[in-house]
Amino acid sequence: MPRGRYSLYEPYDSTPLGEEHFQCAPGPSGWRYTARTTTPSGDHSGSVDLTIDALGRPIRLELHAAGWQVRGACLEGVTWVRSDPAGLQAQEGNARAHTFAGTSPGFLIATARLLRLDPGGPATRIRLVAFTAPVLAPRTIDQSWALVNTEAHDTDNGPLMLENYQVSDMDTGEQHTVHIAGDVVLAAPGIELEDLESPPSTFESPPPAFE
Repeated sequence: MPRGRYSLYEPYDSTPLGEEHFQCAPGPSGWRYTARTTTPSGDHSGSVDLTIDALGRPIRLELHAAGWQVRGACLEGVTWVRSDPAGLQAQEGNARAHTFAGTSPGFLIATARLLRLDPGGPATRIRLVAFTAPVLAPRTIDQSWALVNTEAHDTDNGPLMLENYQVSDMDTGEQHTVHIAGDVVLAAPGIELEDLESPPSTFESPPPAFE
């Protein structure tokens, strides 16, 4: 069960945004990622709880930040409820999207698992609902993902496979790279892995490809 800490920062000017203390684990029916986020001064700022099934679909999402909470799942596309903690300002949303996105590295792992791309293969377009900081406002975005290559790195626990993705924003054309090993993000825009207490987990043999 990987457990560790990411540092989060603004990718355009490197302004520190805080840290995300996480743990995650695959299971017989999918994968779960939980985390708590802190401000640059160390104060608690939110939490993430994401579970995906064996196909990579989000079957449970719960986010907390800035006095707002989101609960969501894969239902007729993706469906979510965003509300204040008392539930007095609850608003339900639905979009013909494939999965969720946000600032947490856990969303990148979930998207890669959903796509299950072949190294060197063609890019795949995907629609996501992103919950943007600081108030978890939903926004539908389109991205293109391609698995450029994989690399094997020798470690004390055996070879570690590193997956290098190119991700493109379909609205702006902006491109960036995401480096993933198992169920841990090693580096991505605005994300750096600072501490890892145990090796990344590997997923079981993949189910049929994303469509």
